[in-house]
Amino acid sequence: MSPRIGYFLSCEEYSPSQLIEQAKLAERAGFEALWISDHFHPWNDAQGNSAYVWGMIGAISQACSLPITTAVTCPILRQHPAIVAQAAATAKVLTNGRFTLGIGTGEALNEHVLGQRWPNTDVRLSMLGEAVDVMRQLWTGESVTHHGDHYTVEDARIYTLPDEPVKVYVSAFGPKALEVAARIGDGLCSTMPEADVVSSFKEKAGPGKPAQVGYKVSYSTDPERALDYAHELWFNEGIPGEAAQVLSSPKHFEQLAPLVTRDAVAGSTVHEADVDKHVAEFAKYADAGYDEVFIADMGPEYEGFFRFYEKDVLPRIRG
Repeated sequence: MSPRIGYFLSCEEYSPSQLIEQAKLAERAGFEALWISDHFHPWNDAQGNSAYVWGMIGAISQACSLPITTAVTCPILRQHPAIVAQAAATAKVLTNGRFTLGIGTGEALNEHVLGQRWPNTDVRLSMLGEAVDVMRQLWTGESVTHHGDHYTVEDARIYTLPDEPVKVYVSAFGPKALEVAARIGDGLCSTMPEADVVSSFKEKAGPGKPAQVGYKVSYSTDPERALDYAHELWFNEGIPGEAAQVLSSPKHFEQLAPLVTRDAVAGSTVHEADVDKHVAEFAKYADAGYDEVFIADMGPEYEGFFRFYEKDVLPRIRG
């Protein structure tokens, strides 16, 4: 069975009005769902945006009817899980049930802004597990008092609730995170075409738990211009290791930009209007076993991207 094909909205690169425009264009072009990033900062100043995701979801819910998943929200530091639970419940009501809360342990880039210490991976995973427990208690509609290792909630009740509790999909990078995702998640979020991760998650999590993945391409009829967009705006995608989790400022990412060469970006990113290359890139993720695949465009030529996908790419993928 072919995966559901969605579009990935990048709050870091586009203004609120552009994000709404992209959501409408995605629906018209035949995309079936939306991912949307949840950041306090962009990865670098060239991207230039970082709209508040909950405001964007409210606006998008009134502009198109596609399902929406956050990719991903970090409910452990900058946003307390009780507040995320309320926001997610409202989002699911606004979308008539078509909202999924994608979560992860976040990056220092976004989560350090209130002055808390940035915990190590094991602590963040422990916090994430407790955060999900708090949110699920609140989604029962009962009054919740919780005194845990990481969070305190006092006599809290969410009144605006959807008909069914919010589904929680968990991002997992590395074996420890995958164990947690399989234990607490209703699904998996990823950005890598790794069949072993998908199969391991489904084996550990049990049946009926989908796996989602997202990736980026750069569209232009001029390949060199498309490569410019990818290299100038999203060089951070090529920074290896744990740096993306521990760097705390867009300026820090910009200091590493010289390490990510234009040639390296050219070798790792589809950056042209070549149907075969776009179809082959999609196939990497579909063949890995994902149930939903979300594609983001980089750069300002997104109207052309949607025309290209509607006319040439989506029919090939589905055919």
